[in-house]
Formats: sequence, C-alpha cells, structure tokens
Amino acid sequence: MSLEVILHRYTRSTMTPPRKTSRSTFAVMGSIWIVSDGHAFLGQGRVALLEEIGSSGSMSEAARNMGMSYKKAWRLVEAMNAMAEVPLVVRTSGGQGGGGTLLTDKGRHMIHSFRLIESEFRTFLDEMTKRTELRQPASAK
Repeated sequence: MSLEVILHRYTRSTMTPPRKTSRSTFAVMGSIWIVSDGHAFLGQGRVALLEEIGSSGSMSEAARNMGMSYKKAWRLVEAMNAMAEVPLVVRTSGGQGGGGTLLTDKGRHMIHSFRLIESEFRTFLDEMTKRTELRQPASAK
C-alpha cells in the first residue's frame, strides 16, 4: 500500500478573503489520505466512521452520529474491507440484543496507525509554518 498526500479541496468559504488586519499570518495546511493503487483507503472521515463503529457497536448509530446515510456508511466500510488484507469491520447477527457491527483488531490497528501518521504530519506542518515565518507582506507606503 502506498502513502500519498492528496490535496485538500477547499470549500467556497475557505476561499473567501478575510477582512484585512494589520498583520495577517499564514499557516501550512494539508490532509492525509492513505491510498492503494490510486484508490482512497483511509482518510479523516473514514477513520472517524471506524471510531464511531468501535464506540457504538452499531452501523446505524455510527452513520447517524456522522450525519450520513446507513447505506453510504456501509459502502465506505465495504470499500475499506475489500482493500484491506483482513476486514476492518464485521457484522454480528442474532443474540439477545440482536446483531451489531464490530471493529476488528485490524480496524483498531488502522485507526491507531492513521492517528499516528496524522499527528506526525500536523507536527511537520506546524514546524514548517514556524520555520518559514509566513506572514502577509507589509503594505508599501
């Protein structure tokens, strides 16, 4: 599996210029995607979905908490499971409380790995912002 950084697509609101201030600063930003053969495997949203599944044990509750449809949540999970060596999420059936959805050990491992990469990446971005001292140039008088 290869690791690539895919440029974040900014929303219209992030493209709107802010009000002028006497001295604006800039920050280096980015997002992490783990891809395999050019296909998205893990990103911030997918990891958040896995975390919700892990904490709730329910796909419908996880989807509701994420503000997405049950069908979309399952499509994302099925895509991740198909790309992974072993499933990240499995369904359970029957029993006293009915069925559920469980995060596997591999799923927990992938969340941990992604969060580690994300933490290191954020540290790198913060360091680059500090090192390059990005500031709005002073206006010419």
